[in-house]
Amino acid sequence: MNIRVNHQPPIAEIELNRPQVHHAFDDRMMQEITAALQECAVRDDLRAVVIRSTGPSFCAGADVHWMRRMVNYTQAENVADARLLSNMLRTIRELPKPVIVRVQGAAYGGGVGLIAAADMAVAVASARFCLSEVKLGIVPAVISPFVIEKIGTGQARRYALTAELFDAVQALKLGLIQEVCADDTELDQWIAKIVEQVCRNGPQAMAACKQILSRVAGQDWPAVEEFTVQRIAEIRISPEGQEGLRAFLDKRTPGWMHTE
Repeated sequence: MNIRVNHQPPIAEIELNRPQVHHAFDDRMMQEITAALQECAVRDDLRAVVIRSTGPSFCAGADVHWMRRMVNYTQAENVADARLLSNMLRTIRELPKPVIVRVQGAAYGGGVGLIAAADMAVAVASARFCLSEVKLGIVPAVISPFVIEKIGTGQARRYALTAELFDAVQALKLGLIQEVCADDTELDQWIAKIVEQVCRNGPQAMAACKQILSRVAGQDWPAVEEFTVQRIAEIRISPEGQEGLRAFLDKRTPGWMHTE
């Protein structure tokens, strides 16, 4: 299994479990996460879901082997592939229970999208974040509505266009995360405090609250989802997208790289 699921009412923990690739996503892993979340959604004994991982990285974004297959996908195959990520993120965002993300290490690309889709996130001070897609000649299309909702369009423009690293303190300032902790012990203490708080609240009221907040945000999510999955599919099969992905997989410099 690419994930471990531990139901300990009133919470469920979904642990990313691909340490050999820094918990990077592939198609099977995203399907497993989505299915685990859907199971949590219908259990009355669960009040919150915690998504976590172990080791030096939280989530490295897309798995290299998955990307290697992706290079040769048609546009239609790329659209279907992108929907897996979109479905997972939308399931997190729309889950009728609070979703808390525990970030103990680096989060890149889709890992940032997962954090943005959640209700709350806490990170250790040494965590690092990056919207790295443009380095590969592709774009953070599918994750963009979730990232923009969390950090705003202006900041999303900066970090999506520069693909620069930023630390946990900056992630806190941006609103991507809600707390910075010194170590794993503090991470767990913060989560325990939040879980205790949400367990005092009406479960149906919290589900309704998430629906209302989503509606008030004003996004036409079905239209946004359709636009983003189509665009990433087009860009993946474009000449620049193909060059960027192949250069990354071949461990070489892409042709557009400007050097002095």
